[in-house]
Amino acid sequence: MPETTGTAAPLIELDHASQVFHVKGEDLPAVSEVSLSVDQGEVLCLVGESGSGKTTTARLAAGLAAPSSGAVRYRGRDLAEMSRAERREYRRAVQYIHQDPYASLNPIRSVRGTLSIPLRRHGLARCAADVDARVDELLSTVDLTPPESYSAKFPHQLSGGQRQRVSVARGLTLSPKLLIADESTSMLDVSIRVSLLNMFTRLRKEDGVGFIYITHDLALAKYFAWEGRTAVMYLGRIVEVGPTPQIIANPQHPYTRALLEAVPEPDPELAARKKAGGGLLSAEIPSLAALPTGCTFHPRCPLAEDRCRASVPQLLPAPGARQDVACMVVTDPADPAAPAEAASGAGGGRP
Repeated sequence: MPETTGTAAPLIELDHASQVFHVKGEDLPAVSEVSLSVDQGEVLCLVGESGSGKTTTARLAAGLAAPSSGAVRYRGRDLAEMSRAERREYRRAVQYIHQDPYASLNPIRSVRGTLSIPLRRHGLARCAADVDARVDELLSTVDLTPPESYSAKFPHQLSGGQRQRVSVARGLTLSPKLLIADESTSMLDVSIRVSLLNMFTRLRKEDGVGFIYITHDLALAKYFAWEGRTAVMYLGRIVEVGPTPQIIANPQHPYTRALLEAVPEPDPELAARKKAGGGLLSAEIPSLAALPTGCTFHPRCPLAEDRCRASVPQLLPAPGARQDVACMVVTDPADPAAPAEAASGAGGGRP
């Protein structure tokens, strides 16, 4: 598990957390043995393809779902063992910004109603004037200005980007210690997206707010989490985690390399060079109901060896790098002579 700074307990910590869904008599392991931590003022980006387990991991951290096994801790305290008062403090400190504002906003509540409920419930507004002042401040923070033009509107009167900004504003109502943002800028124009990410950065640096930021866009991860860490997920497991500059500039896991190769490149020469560098053997993602044996990435991996089909790789330090990687080919390279000998046998060696 990644080391944390200082001696205090991490703000949030997942300790070998797993989540198994039971669907039509089948067990679907959405998240498997995930260990992650976020400190105060730190940003952790979760990246990966759709279905990789990013949102389920975030829901575990937010207490919206209980892990099937393992533990989730807030400031060292297991969520499952919290008292009612501790749970209330945790609920106020950890806020979740949902990916889909069309589903997460109550259609019969105005923007003012949506933002005022948390303020009243937690005693942060004494009167209607306090509520109006705080609502106006929140709307201005997310660039919904002038705020009086939006506070009385209902979700159906807003565009997708405006709804998403309201969702972000709702996540800020209680001045949280940890914000979990699930693709929170995906519907926004580029200028508004950058403005919100800069606002998040100010919250992190000035107020010590921690972030778990979920995205499939590595360019966003690079921009927002350059001073933090990035964890790459594949089929419910962390396959690579470390400082964002190292993940971007020196990826170790073949899946991380494939994600970076998929980023559009405006320079034709660089694009041709990336294409020539190879890629995945298959674009098809295996089903959670029928996961491959051993390393679940091996059917798509250009580096796969026989041992990859038999053993599940552990998250270990990559030689000569600063990140941890779940890839035996990287962390425990085979003897250079072995592939040639295996190739002369029955189908050994790398594909």
